Amino acid sequence: MDKNAAAKRARELWRIIESHNYSYYVLDDPTVEDFEYDTIMRELKAIEAEFPELCTPDSPTQHVGGYAMNTFEKVTHKVQMASLQDLFSKEQMAEFAEKCAEELGSMPLFTVEPKIDGLSVSLEYENGVLVRGSTRGDGFVGEDVTANIKTIKSIPHKLPTELPLLEVRGEVYMPKKSFEEVVAEQEVYGEKPFKNPRNAAAGSLRQKDPKITKKRKLDILVFNIQQIKGENVSSHADSLRLLKKLGFNTVDFYTAQSRSEISGIIDKIGDGRADFPFDIDGAVVKVDDFALRDRLGSTAKFPKWAAAYKYPPEEKETTLLDIEVNVGRTGAITPVAVFETITLAGTEVSRAVLHNQEFITEKDIRIGDRIVVRKAGEIIPEVLRQVGHREDSVPYTLPEKCPVCGTAAVRYEDEAALRCPNSECPAQQFKNIVHFASKGAMDIDGCGPAVITGLLDKGLIETAADLYSLKEEDVAGLERMGKRSAANLIAAVDASKNAPLDRVLYALGIRGIGSEVAKLLAERFGNIDDLLGATAEEMAKIDGVGEVLSQSAANAFGEPHFIHLINSLREAGVEMKYESSKKDDRFAGKTFVLTGTLPTLKRDEAKKIIESYGGKAAGSVSKKTDYVLAGEEAGSKLTKAQELGITIISEEEFLEMTK
Repeated sequence: MDKNAAAKRARELWRIIESHNYSYYVLDDPTVEDFEYDTIMRELKAIEAEFPELCTPDSPTQHVGGYAMNTFEKVTHKVQMASLQDLFSKEQMAEFAEKCAEELGSMPLFTVEPKIDGLSVSLEYENGVLVRGSTRGDGFVGEDVTANIKTIKSIPHKLPTELPLLEVRGEVYMPKKSFEEVVAEQEVYGEKPFKNPRNAAAGSLRQKDPKITKKRKLDILVFNIQQIKGENVSSHADSLRLLKKLGFNTVDFYTAQSRSEISGIIDKIGDGRADFPFDIDGAVVKVDDFALRDRLGSTAKFPKWAAAYKYPPEEKETTLLDIEVNVGRTGAITPVAVFETITLAGTEVSRAVLHNQEFITEKDIRIGDRIVVRKAGEIIPEVLRQVGHREDSVPYTLPEKCPVCGTAAVRYEDEAALRCPNSECPAQQFKNIVHFASKGAMDIDGCGPAVITGLLDKGLIETAADLYSLKEEDVAGLERMGKRSAANLIAAVDASKNAPLDRVLYALGIRGIGSEVAKLLAERFGNIDDLLGATAEEMAKIDGVGEVLSQSAANAFGEPHFIHLINSLREAGVEMKYESSKKDDRFAGKTFVLTGTLPTLKRDEAKKIIESYGGKAAGSVSKKTDYVLAGEEAGSKLTKAQELGITIISEEEFLEMTK
């Protein structure tokens, strides 16, 4: 490859890697598997090794892939949260160990520990009290997620020793069991499921509502001291022992002082991957002695005294026996591969989602094929490719009709998925009722999937509106339901009649209408009758709704089954009204951004006040921002507001504006 071709390929790889970095670190929605990403990164490193002039400081090989978002306040790390160099063979790991030995004059003692696949965070303590938790971001600047960090039970809020200063680094993860529970719940409610535990942990830790983070049952393993005052530690092993003594959950480690010992421990950790309650993607090897680490130093991106061995994903061949077709809550028709049982990552698997017709056609997957399967993120089985057709095989095509109700399937212009348009399809009915009764919707306590299945099986309900016709004796007859449980359920159903209009709209499960948009519609129209009489154009004028969602709502309100359901809810006594908290429109058309800690108001309180006067509270500063409400320790949002010449107000000035 000549220099011009190398430069062109390097630029292309930069673009691909940065795009994947943004999806992985910022959106918590990875677009490729780690192994594929690592392959692309290795290609870029090879080009830069051959043509060093192409390796500039802004190359993806020279910086951590993360970013700090505007969702939370930015935190500048006093000690860089560096990444590790990734190695993909035992030979490379042996070379790393030998290089350390050459630099130091003899083979040092190493620690070897599992590399948890989660979200790296910093925990800061002052005088033994937790004062801040933040994400790694790009290694230099992260996000303040203190409120969410405090919901993780295994993180001590107060240490047994009042150390003047302690900053530790750990990996927040979602246990495999919790991940499986969350994904199962997402599938029941027709939500897009998390791709892997790391994706789930990152998305959960960045929730605006700490209650959601708490519900996700996150955990943490602490593996490093970033800075400390009041104690002296001289090695990594000693630091982990101290952290354990202080009440932290610490990563388990081994020690090794030869290439063969390192290799053996890497194999031992790899062989036990399935037994860990968390997902791991490698093993980390570190020089133990801190003084020796200082002698070895660091590059701009990673320390020279540590490296991560990345395990290759486990793949196995099997035979595709059949392709089942499932129907989701929104009517999405999803093909599922059914294959001969294989063992992956320590568990038996026999099914994997095939996504849609495009996926099947692209990979030319046919019933009877020999296929290759792996577990994405060590959890979710996925079909990678076919490696051989059966002699009499034919290309597979999804059915033109819904496999449950027989209605002709449709494909909307903006989607790859086929859908059943019949909302009264039995497959959709179950999931629609589950969604209707869920916490974010009508919040009918005790009316979960198992109870709804029992009610449907006994013919006691057909639609969500039928819940309001239930009697205690009907419910008490269900499996595992007694008189008290039945009475509680009926009481919860009755209480839901007072749910405000926005919750009812969300409960109806209109395509694309989430809780925020439902609130905007309820705020604007106030009651179900005015909303039903509104045109798509009128709804589209609402800031935050737009043409696509307004058309989706208008289409739903024009369907006979929706009108019938709404009328049935009305007859059952569901109010479907919205009592607006808006006082007047003095802030109408005005956008506020909050930053820093306010003297008396919490952020949610300030946001509610803004909305009560018709204003909007945004998460980031832009040219469209009218006011920045700044408190103590205001960060980069204040700086950007000053640069743009945006009006900055204090809490006192803000409250004066509300009088």
